[in-house]
Amino acid sequence: MTQQTTTQLNDVDLAAVGALVEGIQADPSKAATTWAAHVTWDGAFASHARIRQFDAIASDEPPALGGGDSAPNPVEQLLGALGNCLAVGYAANASVAGIPIDALSIDLQGDVDLHVFLGLKDGHAGFDAIRASVKLESPAPREQVEQLHAKVLESSPVGHTLRAAVPVDITLA
Repeated sequence: MTQQTTTQLNDVDLAAVGALVEGIQADPSKAATTWAAHVTWDGAFASHARIRQFDAIASDEPPALGGGDSAPNPVEQLLGALGNCLAVGYAANASVAGIPIDALSIDLQGDVDLHVFLGLKDGHAGFDAIRASVKLESPAPREQVEQLHAKVLESSPVGHTLRAAVPVDITLA
């Protein structure tokens, strides 16, 4: 009797993920990565980010904030980045654990008080709170899905970045 090895689950290439894990286990220095973006101002409140070889990611503010509403604004993009990071975490961790995902959606909301941004008072200019609601459909038992959820929360790079005080060094050239 031959045993069939699954190399893909949830459209995730398990061999590639396994090779990455093995490579980092063999050489821990491979785990240290640096990511980059280049942003160019396009006038008014519009700009665009270039990341690797991909099409530019546009940014603009809605009319209520003085923008042209030609693209999502930076705080909306941050919510999207968190949601996208969580989606990767669910797909990767579910696949490694052998949990099939039938559907996954994540709704995110964040609260920002514009007083500081507009210079009307001193204080915290960022999100006061972020909420994410995950809808994950799987034939796996609820206990497995809850364990997957906990694992994703423990390992999300964007989630950890938002929850921790991360040093940010912004210099003027």
